[in-house]
Amino acid sequence: MICCLTRGMCRRDAEALTMIFVLEKIKELNIGWNERPLDEADLYRLCKRYKVTVEELPLQVSGFYYSVMGRHFIAVDSKLPPRRRLFVLFHEFAHFLLHAPERGATANFHGVGKRNRKEIEADIFALVALIPKVDLLNRTASELIDDGFDPELIRVRFEIFQQHGL
Repeated sequence: MICCLTRGMCRRDAEALTMIFVLEKIKELNIGWNERPLDEADLYRLCKRYKVTVEELPLQVSGFYYSVMGRHFIAVDSKLPPRRRLFVLFHEFAHFLLHAPERGATANFHGVGKRNRKEIEADIFALVALIPKVDLLNRTASELIDDGFDPELIRVRFEIFQQHGL
């Protein structure tokens, strides 16, 4: 492993610290993330606790998070099937939780633009919220697909478990 001498930290070390920070922030939610499947009621409880307004509208994108004048909003496409809609809601909530600036306006659009670290973190948050570790240990991929989960999401969720133990 080659370290960056000017920064004194390896990229791998920085990623590990980021993961620790993210997991601590999620743990503070105290809602059962990665312990049980979270549902729409859990999402709305979180939004109420953190004063995030959810708007359901017919959109050209799956959803987005935005902040204006200190207020936080999640917009989700009202035409999405229920499982996909819930995934997008948790994904956008993750942008609020992990990526919202303390001041100023911001917007994050689901499925628009390049897949960067923020998008990957939001996907991980949403996937683990919907499919906790206990489900991976006790159910097959086929059973999860039969419950309405997209096969690609199931594949990625198992990959997250294998790589990070989440």
